[in-house]
Amino acid sequence: MQKLASALPEYGTVMALYGVGEVLGPQLIAEIGDVSRFKSKKSLIAFAGIDSPADQSGQVDNKSKAITKRGSASLRKTLFQVMSVILQNSPEDEPVYTYLDKKRSEGKPYKVYMIAAANKFLRIYYARTKLALVNT
Repeated sequence: MQKLASALPEYGTVMALYGVGEVLGPQLIAEIGDVSRFKSKKSLIAFAGIDSPADQSGQVDNKSKAITKRGSASLRKTLFQVMSVILQNSPEDEPVYTYLDKKRSEGKPYKVYMIAAANKFLRIYYARTKLALVNT
């Protein structure tokens, strides 16, 4: 996977993201594919299945806001592994860790702050890879 992924134009950008290594980088690239097929970062987050459902639909008022899980389960697993690496290393100057730590200090449960950080990571991933593809 490493050899195939290294031939792609976004490879260097993805590998430069904190928490992404020789195993998780190609997994992310393989699971997400070409970023330009997503019209916005929200559609990438929805593809991963870590977006929140609608607040209200007809007569149903959704009080419990679990993630939709309608996307790729293996992408969610890979994102969770990246968040675990970031959490274990605790880099103070990394924006994803700063956001994760902020949510943790607010008293959010473990899965909530991990998913929130994964959401932040995907927004950064989308912006950087989209920019890298435009510049090539």
